[in-house]
Amino acid sequence: MRIAVSGTHRAGKTTLIAALAELLPAYQVVDEPHSQLEEEGHEFAEMPSLEDFERQLERSIDCLVDSAENQLFDRCPVDLLAYLLTHRDADGFDVDAWLPRVEAAMQRLDLVIFVPVEEPDRVSVQPEERRLRRRVDGELRSILLEDRWELGVEVMEVRGPVAARARQVLAQIERRRS
Repeated sequence: MRIAVSGTHRAGKTTLIAALAELLPAYQVVDEPHSQLEEEGHEFAEMPSLEDFERQLERSIDCLVDSAENQLFDRCPVDLLAYLLTHRDADGFDVDAWLPRVEAAMQRLDLVIFVPVEEPDRVSVQPEERRLRRRVDGELRSILLEDRWELGVEVMEVRGPVAARARQVLAQIERRRS
């Protein structure tokens, strides 16, 4: 299976992936595009530009297109779309130009795990960051849970502490195998 963990920043995606990697040793972890690009020397501003997010989106699409079985992805293309759609310069982003490639890449996934911002929020952040996290979370809910663009990918939402989230994912994997 190809599984992506999706959610806004500081929602617990990477922590969940680490737990899943321990429980699913046959799976390879694919780092989020931001980390991959940083490792290659790309420098991001504190708030990345539209071009930075588009570069991450391109990397995310490429990672899925080139993917193998049994991979855990930290983020997927819709994560980057959510950031692009909530960016202060979002009017300069043409989502329709990207959708065909995003849709094709998303079809490579067997399961998307959505890690929401929970209430009360598990993370203490500044008000401006809280607002951005909420906006991105709302976009992801619309894209993934409401299937705004009819991507047709199986999505599950997880809640609770990391161990509970991991158990929810393992149960879903077992249901798919049955």
